[in-house]
Amino acid sequence: TGEEIIGLSEPIREVRGLIDKVVRSKATSVLITGESGTGKELVARAIHYRSDRAQAPLMEVNCSSFQEALLENELFGHEKGAFTDAGEMKKGLVELCDGGTLFLDEVADMPLPTQAKLLRFIDHRNFKRVGGAHDISVDIRIVAATNKSVEEEARLGRFRSDLYFRLKVVSIVLPPLRDRGEDVILLARHFLREFSRKFQKDFADLSPDAQQVFRRYPWPGNVRELRNLIERVVLLEVGEALDTEHLPPELLGR
Repeated sequence: TGEEIIGLSEPIREVRGLIDKVVRSKATSVLITGESGTGKELVARAIHYRSDRAQAPLMEVNCSSFQEALLENELFGHEKGAFTDAGEMKKGLVELCDGGTLFLDEVADMPLPTQAKLLRFIDHRNFKRVGGAHDISVDIRIVAATNKSVEEEARLGRFRSDLYFRLKVVSIVLPPLRDRGEDVILLARHFLREFSRKFQKDFADLSPDAQQVFRRYPWPGNVRELRNLIERVVLLEVGEALDTEHLPPELLGR
């Protein structure tokens, strides 16, 4: 379910505390911000699967992956005949996740016209399919995420400030891995166990030298970079401990 958020650092304990508070509410909107690779989707999944919405769908859409018309269609669906290729009615993700959670990834990249339609939906909790005449009501929680500064996007006129405040009922800021202290070692060990099982390898721990390298390295790609590195090492190398000889030159400062 993606519920496991690993770490003992103060910033990550604060994140877990906010998640615990959010899941006890019924429909509070949440805005998750943080650098790329910090685990925003993991937090969204934790919010969904720990709440009373867990038995209903969790639907995800990456707002940067669609042009304006396609994104609106993806979110709200369309009626038969709404446009040239609309041969049959299609339900959108908002309708399909009724009772559950809609995760809007990269929400700061949503086109302004779609932002207006999303704002109307949040205010009224109903919507019309593209080409439709009737309002459809649903009960969903919206969790949005972005690695951009939404405040700055709003100041520049690229994001509606009223939508920003609707989404930011609760704000969860994910810390970069470089600010999480010993969490990097906890996470590395977790991924080492995971991929050792997956690839049937013998890696059980990190050598002291490798741990020191991991602590010094700034991890610009955050947890995603760490996970991908461990996966590559376990897949390609052999041994019982991950050592510096297994690491790429950029981690060693070469």
